[in-house]
This record gives sequence, structure tokens and C-alpha cells, in this order.
Amino acid sequence: MKKFALFALVLSLVFAASAAPAAPAKLVVAHNQTSQENPYQYGMLKFKEAVERLSGGEFSVDVHAGTIGTNEDELVEKVQLGAADIIVASPGFMTKIGIPEVDMFSLLYLFGGFSHWEKVVDGEPGAALAKIINQKSGNTFRIASYWSAGVRNYYGKKPIEKIGDLSGLKIRTQMSGVVADFWKKTGAIPTNVAWGELYQGLQQGIVDAAENDYTNFSLLDHHKTVNGKFITETEHDFTTRVVLMNGHKWDSYSDQQKAWITQALKEATDEERKVTYAQLGKSKDRVIADGAKVNSIDKTPFIAIAIPIQDELAKRIGMEDFLKSIRALGK
Repeated sequence: MKKFALFALVLSLVFAASAAPAAPAKLVVAHNQTSQENPYQYGMLKFKEAVERLSGGEFSVDVHAGTIGTNEDELVEKVQLGAADIIVASPGFMTKIGIPEVDMFSLLYLFGGFSHWEKVVDGEPGAALAKIINQKSGNTFRIASYWSAGVRNYYGKKPIEKIGDLSGLKIRTQMSGVVADFWKKTGAIPTNVAWGELYQGLQQGIVDAAENDYTNFSLLDHHKTVNGKFITETEHDFTTRVVLMNGHKWDSYSDQQKAWITQALKEATDEERKVTYAQLGKSKDRVIADGAKVNSIDKTPFIAIAIPIQDELAKRIGMEDFLKSIRALGK
């Protein structure tokens, strides 16, 4: 009788364990911006809400806003190693792993506006580049979506009235080859400063200037520094950011899990872009209210520098038709 009772107890425990709900699968998502008001954060929080809702709790999401890396190359490495599942990164950082094609989306004055940009990244060029990155990385990287980081402008210790005013200025910028080449040809000196250290770099005169969109630099008060209070609207980059996943991790999910993640990323992308566009005017108003000075400039000489750089890169890596398709979508 005792043996039967013991057997019944063991059997009930087995059934109870099998009936218990499985622990949620955890997704680690990250970006390099520390401000909770950054559009990336809104996008990632939307992804968390959406995938947890769609999956009925089968997924749980940890969102990291600069807490596992404020440098994008750190985040790219974490996806590569499986320490993060989804991250936001600049195209230029992908060139470090031997995929030069991604630099096509780093080219300055490539897009005529946000409408042109959306046609490109959401259309055939965006899909084609995603395929190249996935194949060339051996499925380590999979572009899950494209996000915007606004439109980038110059800001520094003095306004730019003509292109010659950049001569000799140390400007913090993305160090992607095509970006650095552009600024060198303007006469400026491209300088590498980590994003998290840039406020101090501007305040202490380590760099004379930087370039970014109103929202990103104003959220960290760069415009309040000694070398950040003059903004010239060069509008040189309607900026592309790639939302990256590890392709091998993606392949491990079921079709249903993939569907949840895909839909959640769509909702997150819509949210991130909506917030980015909405914040542009508000951010500009804020920096002006804080005492920053804003001026516009004739962009023609800048575009004249950018076009040959675009052509040279496309020819060197066999992407001439790709470049033509991007330009065609802007007409």
C-alpha cells in the first residue's frame, strides 16, 4: 500500500511538472543611446510590448538603453556572440566585419528626404542589401528592419557660412570610410570620439564640432557646450540605422515565433519612425530656446563633393546598378 501511495505521489508530481507553463523565452534588445526619450527607446519598448502581447507571454524582453554598450561596435559584437538578440547599429560599423556593401547606406547626400529614404529602405534596395549582409556574414547577421536617426547637421564652436569655414576644424563624426572621406574633402579633420564621451569632448575642446540630428544631440545637451552651440543645417544625411538579429538564432525559432517577432518589429519600426519625425521640430525649438544659434547654408558645394564619393564606392564594390536604383526612387 505504501509503495502504491509513493508511486501515486511521484506520478502526480510528474503530471504537475508537465502541466506547468514553460518559462518565457527571453529576448535581449539594445541600443547605444542612454536617454529614455530617444526614439530608439520608444521603438524598443514598443517591440517589448508587442511581442509579449502577441506571444501571450511566451517571450519576455529585456530592453537596454546604453547599459550593455554605448559604442555600436560593442553591440554588433554582442549580436555576433549571442549576448544580445536584437540591436540598433549604424551601417558603417558593419564594414568592420568585411561587408563593404553596407556602406552604401552611409553615403552622404544619398537621400533627398524622408520620403525618398523610406522608398529605398522599405523597397527593393533595402531588401537587396539585407540579403547581401546575411549571405556575406554567413547568417550571423540578419537585418530585421531599418530605423531612422533623423537628419544630421553640423554643430560646433562657430557657424558654417561657406564650405571653406570647415578648414582645419576637428569634427567628431562616424568613421566609416565614405563619411570620413567626405569630411576630409571639405577641409575638416574627422575625429573619433565615443558617443558617450562627446559632451566632454565638446566642452573641453577635444573636438571643435560634431554632426548629428537635433534630437540625439539635444537630449544630451551637446548644444549647451562651448563647442556645440552653433548649428548649421547641412542636412547631409537622412540617416539609416539597421536593426540586427543573429541569423542562426532566428532560424532556431518556430514559424509562429518568427511571425510574432516580425509583427512586433513592424509595430516597433512604425513607432520609432513616428517618434523620430515628430521630435525633429520640437528638438530644434528646444535648442533655440536654450540659446543655440541656427543658420542654413547653400548645400550645392557639399553635394558636389558627395556625388563623386557615391560613384567611386559603387564602382569599387560593384554596386553601380544599386546606386542607380536609389537615385531613381528619388525622382
